[in-house]
Amino acid sequence: MSSACPDYLERILNAQVYDVAIETPLDLAANLSRRVDNRIYLKREDMQPVFSFKLRGAYNKMSKLSPEQLARGVICASAGNHAQGVALSAQRMGVRAVIVMPTTTPQIKVDAVRARGGEAVLAGESFDEAYAHAVELGDREGLTFVHPYDDPEVIAGQGTIGMEILRQHAGPIDAVFCAIGGGGLIAGVAAYIKRLRPNTRIVGVETVDADAMKRSLAAGERVRLQSVGLFADGTAVKFVGEETFRLCQQYVDEVILVDNDAICAAIKDVFEDTRSILEPSGALALAGAKAWLAREGAHGRAVVAVTSGANTNFDRLRFVAERAEVGEQREAVLAVTIPEKPGSFRLFCSLLGSRNVTEFNYRYADPQNAHIFVGVTIQDRGELARLVESLKQHDLPAVDLSDDELAKSHVRYMVGGRAPQVDNERIYRFSFPERPGALMKFLDNLHTDWNISLFHYRNHGSDFGRVLVGMQVPPQDQSEFQDFLDRLGYEAVEETDNPAYKLFLG
Repeated sequence: MSSACPDYLERILNAQVYDVAIETPLDLAANLSRRVDNRIYLKREDMQPVFSFKLRGAYNKMSKLSPEQLARGVICASAGNHAQGVALSAQRMGVRAVIVMPTTTPQIKVDAVRARGGEAVLAGESFDEAYAHAVELGDREGLTFVHPYDDPEVIAGQGTIGMEILRQHAGPIDAVFCAIGGGGLIAGVAAYIKRLRPNTRIVGVETVDADAMKRSLAAGERVRLQSVGLFADGTAVKFVGEETFRLCQQYVDEVILVDNDAICAAIKDVFEDTRSILEPSGALALAGAKAWLAREGAHGRAVVAVTSGANTNFDRLRFVAERAEVGEQREAVLAVTIPEKPGSFRLFCSLLGSRNVTEFNYRYADPQNAHIFVGVTIQDRGELARLVESLKQHDLPAVDLSDDELAKSHVRYMVGGRAPQVDNERIYRFSFPERPGALMKFLDNLHTDWNISLFHYRNHGSDFGRVLVGMQVPPQDQSEFQDFLDRLGYEAVEETDNPAYKLFLG
C-alpha cells in the first residue's frame, strides 16, 4: 500500500499510545439504557490522564519523530484537548512544546497546558486563526508541527479507541457514535472497525452550527464554513482535514446533527449514570446516539458513544443545568396570556395541576391582559400539546417557546419592567417549600381583592424556592395583609423600598 493511502489497520495495531494513555472502560449507561429501551455503552475517554482522547494521537505522532525533530521542539494549534495531549507527551519525552490556542479556549484548558510545561500562546478567536499563527510561528522557530487531526499517525493513535471497543465488547454492535471536529477521532475509529466489522454503522455527530463534515460529505468535497458556534468548543472547526475527509467518505455511514439543548441533556444523562461531568464536545456523541435511536424507533439495540472529553469551565454548568431539561424535552417553556382580573392567575395554576413549575415570570403590563413566561416539567411532547389545548379551552392561549432561542437565552431574563400605573404595590421575597401545593397554598390564603402585579420564580434545585411577588394592597388592608403573612407561614422579607426594585421595576 502506498504512502498516499496508508494501511490504517497496521498503523493502529502498531500505534504507540500506552506510555501515556490508558485503556479506558466501556461502561453501560444503565439508567439511560432503561429509559430509552436500548443498550448504550460509553467509551470513557473522559477518564484519560488529560481527560480527553487527544493524547493518543499526539503521543503516537511524536513517538514517530526523529531525534533531530524532537530536539528542535514541537508546536501545535488546538482548542484545548489536543494541546494537553501534546504538552503531556512532550513532558514525558523531555522536549519543548509550544501550544497555540484560540482566545476563546476555556481557562481550565489553558491552565492544564501550562501545568504540564507547555508554552501556551493565545491567538485568534477560532481554531483556524490559531492554526495559521501556529504554522507561522513554527516555521519561524524551526518547530515540528503536530497536527490535531489531519495526520495519519494522529489518526492511527485515535483509532486505538476502535481497537479497544471491539476487544471490550465481543457481541454485535449496531452503531458507534463519534463527535466530529476536524475528523481525526471518527476517521481512526471507522478505519479500524469497518475493516473488522463492516456491518457496524459508524455515525458522526456534529452541532447544527458547526457541521463542516456533513456539508463536505454531501458536496463531495471539503466545504469551509464561514463561522462556527463555540458552545462545543472542542469541535468548533470550520474546515475538516483532507485525510480525515477521505476516510470519512470511505467508512462513515452518516453524520447526524444536534443542538446545544440536546448536548446539555446528554451531559446530564452521563452525570446521572456516572457522576462525571463531560464538556459539551465530550457529550456530543451521546446526544447523537439518542437522536439516532429516537429517529429509528429503535428498541434493544447495542450502541457505543465515545465520551471524548471532560475539560469544561465550572461556570459553563450554569447554562448546562438551565437547558438540560428542555433538551431532554422534559421541560416546556410557554408564553401564556391571561385576562387581568381576579381569579385568572389561580385558574391558570389549577390547570397546571400537579406538574412541577420550574420557572415563572410575570409583570403587570396593562388593565386587560397579562403575559406569563412559565416553565413546566412534562413527560413528552404529547403531554405538552394536551396542556396547551387545555389552556386554550379555558381562554388562556399559550405559545410554545421551547425551541425559541431568543426566548430561552434572553427574554426569560428580561420579562418585567416598570409599572407606574400599579398603585399600592408591596414587594416581598418569599421562600416557598419546593413541593407540590406550595403555590396553591399561597393563592388560597391571598385576599381576592389583592391583585398580583409581579411574580418571579425559578427552580434552583434547593429545598426552598426563592419567589419575588408584587401585590396591590390598599393602606386600609395593612392589618389583614399582616394576618395573611402570619397565616401563610412562609419566610417573607419586604423589598418595597429596595433600590433595585425602585430603579428597574417600580
